[in-house]
Amino acid sequence: MAYVINEDCIACGTCLDECPVDAITEGDIYKIDAEACTDCGTCADVCPTEAINPA
Repeated sequence: MAYVINEDCIACGTCLDECPVDAITEGDIYKIDAEACTDCGTCADVCPTEAINPA
């Protein structure tokens, strides 16, 4: 199951460098490619607003 980013995302970029498979894309609210996400949770661990959660 992939992780998802909700509306609490502040687009700070903290998660981008943490994703080992580059599944996160930038935008007003970042998005995670469900096909590429390996469900490692690294992005969720570093998110300062807790905007990233399991789908």
